[in-house]
Amino acid sequence: MIKAAYIHIPFCEHICHYCDFNKVFLQGQPVDEYLEALKKEIELTLELAPTNHLDSIFVGGGTPTALNERQLEVLCRGINDLLPFDKGTEFTFEANPGDLSKEKFQILHDAGVNRLSFGVQTFNDELLKRIGRVHRAVDVFKSVELAKRSGFENISIDLIYSLPGQTLNDFVETLNTSFTLDITHYSGYSLIIEPKTVFYNLLKKGRLPLPGEDAEAGMYEELMKAMENHGFKQYEISNFSLPGYESRHNLTYWNNEEYYGFGAGAHSYTSGSRRSNFGPLKKYMEPLENGQLPIFEEVRPTKAERMEEEIFLGLRKNQGVSISKFKEKFGEDLKVLFGKEIRELQKQSLIHVENGYVKLTNKGRFLGNEVFQSFLGVV
Repeated sequence: MIKAAYIHIPFCEHICHYCDFNKVFLQGQPVDEYLEALKKEIELTLELAPTNHLDSIFVGGGTPTALNERQLEVLCRGINDLLPFDKGTEFTFEANPGDLSKEKFQILHDAGVNRLSFGVQTFNDELLKRIGRVHRAVDVFKSVELAKRSGFENISIDLIYSLPGQTLNDFVETLNTSFTLDITHYSGYSLIIEPKTVFYNLLKKGRLPLPGEDAEAGMYEELMKAMENHGFKQYEISNFSLPGYESRHNLTYWNNEEYYGFGAGAHSYTSGSRRSNFGPLKKYMEPLENGQLPIFEEVRPTKAERMEEEIFLGLRKNQGVSISKFKEKFGEDLKVLFGKEIRELQKQSLIHVENGYVKLTNKGRFLGNEVFQSFLGVV
């Protein structure tokens, strides 16, 4: 039974220099028509792959809170009308600091949203300008305070490290500032330069002063140490929470479980198939006007591919990959099937086997991609 749904809102009031997500400038876009198409996609999908109850709903983007109050109400009403969930469901909205008025917070709260995820990235105003963010550190404090006064207790923020010109001291200051917010969850990612972004073009021209691999590793080490010192448990390579506040939605992906993906460019995993939707708005909406799903690509992973996914997604979790669950899912013994790879990685102190789980060591977390690649193409 599918227990998670992702909903993509591709509209932004500005485009950040590092972002390669499917997004468009908000102004002049057919937002109302898009929201209608989204409802149609949800209806058609649930007819083909129904579910009784969702454990998590995540509305991301883009910037979902860039919608005006009326549009936000339409979106929330559609979710409430069409998706089966209750008060126990983790219902997350992504937001930019400074985007949400008191009225918007109220709309979300009344609709059953109980978790907010703010894209903070850094508390250094100079760095915020450099990466193309329009909010400033003061906006983070105002938004988090207003969120709490509006009844939100489960609040997460995203931080990015290894930013152009960022030093270890800069990042330590950002971490220390972030701990004064009194929130429940953090995600910390190193900057990845993606094609078709402002930063990619600057890098090609030699005009992007990145800190380098050693500095990046130092920042990641500082992130893990600071989180542990402040009582935040690392439960995945990039995610930290107070006990009981782990992101249920993201755990769906890392547990390699099926989920719905609604919206332009969204990905889904249902009925054993991985699908991606058309990204451009017109191409996404046109099939839905004719009662068809906007599927751009559909792939049914082989058993070998699903086993590989189970390993490289599961290894991202601190808990690791369960040997017994692997056997239950695939009828194969993980330690036999990938015995050579496991032994080799153990020799390099990158993974260890403990209490029925294969998991990354602390050293392995720094070299995660190399570890994951060791398991590809083996079967």
